[in-house]
Amino acid sequence: MLVDQYNPFEGKMLQILDQEGNITDEKLLPEIPDEELVRLFKIMLYTRVIDRKALMYQRQGRMLTYAPNEGQEACQIGSVYALEQRDWMAPAFRELGAWLTRGVDLKTLYLYWYGNEMGSKVSEEIRILPVSIPISSQLLHAVGLAYAAKVRGLDEVSIAYFGDGGTSEGDFHEALNLAGVYKTPTIFLCQNNQWSISVPKHFQTASETFAQKAYAYGFKGIKVDGNDIFAMYAATKEAVDRARKGEGPTLIEAYTYRLGAHTTSDDPTRYRDNTEVEAWREKDPVKRFRIYLEKRGLWDEEIEKAYVAEKEEEVEQVFADIEQNGGTAFDDVFMYQYAEMTPILKEQYAEWKAFFQERGML
Repeated sequence: MLVDQYNPFEGKMLQILDQEGNITDEKLLPEIPDEELVRLFKIMLYTRVIDRKALMYQRQGRMLTYAPNEGQEACQIGSVYALEQRDWMAPAFRELGAWLTRGVDLKTLYLYWYGNEMGSKVSEEIRILPVSIPISSQLLHAVGLAYAAKVRGLDEVSIAYFGDGGTSEGDFHEALNLAGVYKTPTIFLCQNNQWSISVPKHFQTASETFAQKAYAYGFKGIKVDGNDIFAMYAATKEAVDRARKGEGPTLIEAYTYRLGAHTTSDDPTRYRDNTEVEAWREKDPVKRFRIYLEKRGLWDEEIEKAYVAEKEEEVEQVFADIEQNGGTAFDDVFMYQYAEMTPILKEQYAEWKAFFQERGML
C-alpha cells in the first residue's frame, strides 16, 4: 500500500508526476481514461480563470474579501475526484477546485463571495457542507458524518479539508482522536501550503511532517506532492477504499504552496520572500499537468486559448448577472442560520425591522 510504502517517518513523499511533466514511476500511475484526464485539466484551468477574475473583481470593489486558490488546484481536484457522489465533503474556505469538481455551479460560488446567503446553499445531491471560517471546526463535522454513516451501515466516507495552521487548533486533535478511536471512514486532507496567514510551517509545529501526526491517534498518514494531481488522486483513492473496507481514517498531507495572498485582506510581501514564491511557481500544478497532456497528444496551445477565452466570457456573464440580481435580502441573515429562528434571532429580527420601518426604508 502507498500509505506503508511512503512512510512519513522515513522522509518519503509520494510523487508520480514531477514538475517537468514526467512520470516518475509508471507502476504508480492511476488508470484514468484520456477523456477524464482532459476533463480534469479543464476543471483546473476553469478554477484558475474563476480565481483570477474573483481577485480582479475584489480589487475593483465589486466583491467581498476573497481567498485565492492559485497553486493549490491539483491537491483539491485530484483528491476530491477519488470520492463518489454518495460521499461527504467538509471544506474550509479555499477549496474552489474541489467545489467545481463535485459539481457546484459558478453562480453559487460567486454568490458566497459576493455576500449572498444563497451562496451557501448547494443542491442536496451534492454532499458538501457550507464554508467553515472557524479554523478546523469542519473536521469534527466530517468525523460526525462518517460515524453516522458507519452506525447506519451506509457505504459512505467523508473528507475534510484544512490548512497547516489548522493542525494547531484543538478541534484538529479532537477530531483525529475521535476518528481513531471509532475507526470512522474519514479522510483528513491537510493542504500544507507553507503559510498560515503570516505564520510559517516551522512555527506551526516541531514535527518533521504533518502526516506523521496521524500515528499518535492510531491510524496512518502519508505525505504527498500536492502539486501532482496523479499522486493526490492515488493517495486519496487508496484512503477512500481502505475507509470503505472498515480500515479507518487516513491523514493526507498535501505538500503544496499558496502562490497568492491568504485572502485579499492580506499582503504576503510583508512576511515572505518573492524568491520563494518564484521557486514554487516552477512547480505549478497546471504547468506540469499541461506538459504531460501535450506529450500525450491530448492538449495543445490552440485548444487552451479557445477554452480559456470561452470560460472567461462565461465567468464575466455570470458575475454581471450577480451584480444585477445578486443583492442580499437582509432577511436571509436571520432566516437561514437555523432551521427555525431562535428566540434571540427573532428578537434581533424584530428590532431590525422596527429600525428600518421608522425611517421609511421598508
